[in-house]
Amino acid sequence: MTTYDGKVALVTGGARGIGFEVARQLAQSGHLVVIGARDAVRGQRAAAELQVEFVVLDVSDPISVGAAAAEIQQRFGRLDVLINNAAVAPAEPAPSELALDVLRATYETNVFGVFSVTKAFLPLLREAEAGRIVNVSSGSGSLATVSQPDWRPEWNGLAYNTSKSALNALTVAFAVELRDTAIKINAVNPGYTATDMSPEATRSPVLAAALIHRFATLPESAPSGSFHDDNGEVPW
Repeated sequence: MTTYDGKVALVTGGARGIGFEVARQLAQSGHLVVIGARDAVRGQRAAAELQVEFVVLDVSDPISVGAAAAEIQQRFGRLDVLINNAAVAPAEPAPSELALDVLRATYETNVFGVFSVTKAFLPLLREAEAGRIVNVSSGSGSLATVSQPDWRPEWNGLAYNTSKSALNALTVAFAVELRDTAIKINAVNPGYTATDMSPEATRSPVLAAALIHRFATLPESAPSGSFHDDNGEVPW
């Protein structure tokens, strides 16, 4: 096992988009960063560009998740920061026309994948002095937001939106369990950001990643079990 005095951070879905920029910012702030990605070629290319580490990690595959956790345990002995960033956003029809397999596939990554990764890496986070978990959510996961009269029908994607609501609930459940530990877990809404998932957006990944980085490096006095965007706390 390698001895490393700095903080070790894992970013799932870190080979591109917001995850890639989060990995960059964490590395710049002195973390030893491990990019997790299911595409080994893309992940290794991203890691080489940022001069960080890489591990094969398909969040929807429990065997892959377990192998990644074992590798990081063997190499570093702990994990200080976990960024649950990997997600999918399918093209969606009206809720009544949504195919069940699309709903299931979305939850497989956005909810069950986050649960699987968090559970697998929690023992390593407990080995850290003050572990931090950041779940990358969305404003569309806020029931208070999507139930407003001005919520547009074209944004009413049942699979993606409800998967992020479930992710928020998962965040709260883990926060309650970890209340008496030094580990903090929070959900953040990075905003509508220009990535492969949303190429028409105009928000810079740099700004989105800065919010995630802030919650990855929270002080002891900061909250746990919260949901925030750039403007402050977001209603559930």
